[in-house]
Amino acid sequence: MTLTTLPDVPPCSRTRAAVGRMIIRRALDRLPLQVKMGPEGLLGQGGPAMAVHDPAAFERRITAGGLIGFGESYVAGEWDARDPVAVLTVLAGHVAALVPAPLQRLRGLWAARQPAERRNTRSGSRTNVEWHYDLSNELFAEFLDPTMTYSSAVFRALPAGAAELPAAQHRKIDMLLDLAGVGPDTRLLEIGTGWGELALRAARRGARVVTLTLSREQRELAMRRIAAAGVADRVEVRLCDYRDAHGWYDAIVSVEMIEAVGVEYWPVYFRALDRLLEPGGRVALQAITMPHERMLATKDTYTWIQKYIFPGGMLPSVRVVEEMAREHTGLRVVRCEGYGAHYAQTLRLWRERFAERSERVAELGFDERFRRMWTFYLAYCEAGFASGYLDVHQFLLTGGEGGGR
Repeated sequence: MTLTTLPDVPPCSRTRAAVGRMIIRRALDRLPLQVKMGPEGLLGQGGPAMAVHDPAAFERRITAGGLIGFGESYVAGEWDARDPVAVLTVLAGHVAALVPAPLQRLRGLWAARQPAERRNTRSGSRTNVEWHYDLSNELFAEFLDPTMTYSSAVFRALPAGAAELPAAQHRKIDMLLDLAGVGPDTRLLEIGTGWGELALRAARRGARVVTLTLSREQRELAMRRIAAAGVADRVEVRLCDYRDAHGWYDAIVSVEMIEAVGVEYWPVYFRALDRLLEPGGRVALQAITMPHERMLATKDTYTWIQKYIFPGGMLPSVRVVEEMAREHTGLRVVRCEGYGAHYAQTLRLWRERFAERSERVAELGFDERFRRMWTFYLAYCEAGFASGYLDVHQFLLTGGEGGGR
């Protein structure tokens, strides 16, 4: 997908437009922002600045689509900010202020629901993965570091520069491999290959690796990278759904893949971990998380990032990981550490690189709206971690009963 389509600015009845305008302006006027609404003046209590170039279109989109409309309005160029991360960080930290309390209590009636076609059935998961990860290996190479690692790094110190990102990604991978006890002749299963860096790093430790992906683009490049590293004899890259995986493994590692599983399939995912793990084995997960109460409030609603970036995705809470393990497996979480500030830093470096490489991204065939969409996506995620709305955790699970035996 190189050309980005957006819905037209939705029509509104005069009454609905007036009510929407009143709610939106009242909410913005209470926030620590400087909001320039066209030539009409300023709203907000001071802080990061945003400029709304087309107030009528901006208000109609938000009236019709809520926060989805807010993101669509940015992609359409109806509002801008010199520092979109700062603006989005304020919004992430004041989510409750954006929707009046009576409407929050009726969220289930007005909020958009996730489309049925985005369910993570086997065929739905393939389609959802293709939507994002099969866009173009060349696109991802433009903003990722040479390790081609698309998950949170762990830095020695914050803030960090771009030159530190490859080592920080290796540090993260090594932490997960250490957590899982991966060493010579370990039979390792990786669920979610990415572009192969973890698998080849595990193979260099002497492990025998089976790694699963649903992305044909990722699999092709991962296999080339693994072969170039001289470890193809120790790594098998399978185009395979985790539900169809077979065998028994001493260790399982899965990095930021649970977010793509979907709420209804979380129990299936954890049962698969238990089924595939040898007794006494170890599971190391890295997962983006959100506070449990916010997760419960939003798990059935449709968001901008689900519509345009990660269809079918849903972030768990730490409590969800613990409950899924306890209720559906013989596994238990025995260690959990958070690194949210490191993800904010990782995303900043990706976003800056994406901006620097904008012309090259255009040459790859990605239009201006796509580039604005991805700028908003990276800034939106960075703001989530910077505000504490999101976090990222590494989990160690042990105690499986080897259900596949």
